[in-house]
Amino acid sequence: MTDTAGSTALVTGANSGLGLEAAAQLAEQGYDRVIITARTNQKAEAARDALQTRTGRDVFETITLDNDKLDTVAAAAATLASRAGKIDFLLLNAGIAPTKEVTKTNDGVEATVAATLIGHHLLTMRLLEEGLLASDARIVIAGSEAARGDVPTFNPIDVDEFAAANFDGDLEAAIEAQIRMDPPAKYHPGNTYATVKVFAAWWAAELARKLPEGMTVNAVSPGSTPDTNAIRNAPFFMRRVMLPIFKFIPGMSHSLGDGAGRYLEAARFGPEVTGKFFASKPKKMTGPLVEIDMDHFDNPQGQRALWNATSKVAGGVDYPVHN
Repeated sequence: MTDTAGSTALVTGANSGLGLEAAAQLAEQGYDRVIITARTNQKAEAARDALQTRTGRDVFETITLDNDKLDTVAAAAATLASRAGKIDFLLLNAGIAPTKEVTKTNDGVEATVAATLIGHHLLTMRLLEEGLLASDARIVIAGSEAARGDVPTFNPIDVDEFAAANFDGDLEAAIEAQIRMDPPAKYHPGNTYATVKVFAAWWAAELARKLPEGMTVNAVSPGSTPDTNAIRNAPFFMRRVMLPIFKFIPGMSHSLGDGAGRYLEAARFGPEVTGKFFASKPKKMTGPLVEIDMDHFDNPQGQRALWNATSKVAGGVDYPVHN
């Protein structure tokens, strides 16, 4: 997308941090309608006020959506269906850092997975079902450098090994155990976060195979951006030691503006770029956005199993079939 006049964007988790910054940049780059979501109406309205003050533009709409509560996601999609217009850029930005101890939603989903993937899957499927995405829509889901497996203390699990050891090779059952963090899955904050971000990249790869020609979806890491509320529930060491140190080491972090700018860069990718994962170069935390080509991202069987498990956990909501 190059001409943004008349375009509509939807940004989840836009009341602070990267989402708020991305919404501001979208308005500043000419989008005429920017829909922002937050967990509560109060937070959404406060964000709209802040965005209008910063940008000087009255182009923001609000909607309440909490990925931890799937009924609010479905309700948000229904509300969007009642409004006119189609979405040109869907930014699935909402997410949280892992807590010290495992936390689950009322739907029995590990909180990091719920915020990053399950709620976003449900929202995207409902938008597709209602025909609310433009024919050349760009979808971006937030990724992370942690998914590469080369960031200290962040090691994604080998799903194939986990399935072979515990589920007779049943990848779907193994992935559902990770999503719900049910035994024999073992919770480790960094490793769980890295695994969830691999799942986000796999989800994008599988969705890319289903979307009609012209629409695209990619997983994009904003890079190391410590100045975001996503880390509010992170373990003490990560929140108070590791991430603050990053700010003082050249190349280990960048601004919210740079992080959000990566999302907008992906919105301008051509129709041939889809189903990919983009982040900093291997072993880097910031810098140019590059396509990540690592073996564990090239797993079609795992991607299909992830898709099936995600659809099941999201209430049996799969890719819509239009007659």
